[in-house]
Amino acid sequence: MTGLSSTTTAARPAAPPKPAVARLRTPRRHTPGRPKRSVLLTVLTVVVLLYSLVPLLWLLISATKSQQGLARSFGLWFDGDFALWDNITQTFTYQDGVFGRWLLNTLLYVVVGAGGATFLAVLGGYALAKFDFPGKRGVFAVVIGAVAVPTTALAVPTFLMFSKIGLTDTPWAVIIPSLISPFGLYLMWVFAAEAIPAELMEAARIDGAGEVRTFFQVALPLLAPGTVTVLLFTTVATWNNYFLPLIMLKDPDWYPLTVGLDAWNKQAYAAGGEVVFNLVITGSLITIVPLIAAFLLLQKYWQSGLAAGSVKE
Repeated sequence: MTGLSSTTTAARPAAPPKPAVARLRTPRRHTPGRPKRSVLLTVLTVVVLLYSLVPLLWLLISATKSQQGLARSFGLWFDGDFALWDNITQTFTYQDGVFGRWLLNTLLYVVVGAGGATFLAVLGGYALAKFDFPGKRGVFAVVIGAVAVPTTALAVPTFLMFSKIGLTDTPWAVIIPSLISPFGLYLMWVFAAEAIPAELMEAARIDGAGEVRTFFQVALPLLAPGTVTVLLFTTVATWNNYFLPLIMLKDPDWYPLTVGLDAWNKQAYAAGGEVVFNLVITGSLITIVPLIAAFLLLQKYWQSGLAAGSVKE
């Protein structure tokens, strides 16, 4: 039996090989946690990143150079003489320390102008979002129209109006126009409509809270992300404001940093003027440091404020 079994096994033909079956590649699923990669989007992001960082890098490197070093060295590389601390000292002592006065003026315009614009935008946005009154649609149309009008188009009419009442060449000529922020009002309007539940306001009123107490103790804490977002926008707009102070102010003691640094820069093109490009660059570097610090410190509030109302539950 053993021999027969062996003979039968040996005589059995070998089974043909199984044909290879092509395995279908399952498509990669893209979830919100792992979005689809885009080469074009990556390239565009790198280009935008370089466009944003290269000027800052040039400003930082150039601020370390003396006036002579700016002319004899490559723009995106350091000079042999590191003069950053000397430039900072000269910036604050040049022309009897007028740069410090310009810095204080800018802080004044930001605190009073941007702070007041933010407070008015919060009040107006809350009222427009939570109260019904005659003419609300007209107010909406005016706000949207004001957002579309560039501020430079209003500079000359504002100057003529302020000159009639004698406010030109005073800090009020810069502060009062800065108190109006149509975009901030519209942003707070949209934010307040989604951030404050109507049931919460009704509960506060049932408990005996008046409208002022309801706003400050109930609504205002909920509006904190939007308030910080509007504050950042108005701060940047007031800090970088150039054209309005240029036509409103004649006294250099009231200049903000933007107009003051431009005056230093124009000295090089005037007959007998002193060339201080190193001080202009160093002053520009000092000027942007507070803005960068504000964005880094308030970044989480800013991002949450922009995302508010984007998802409807």
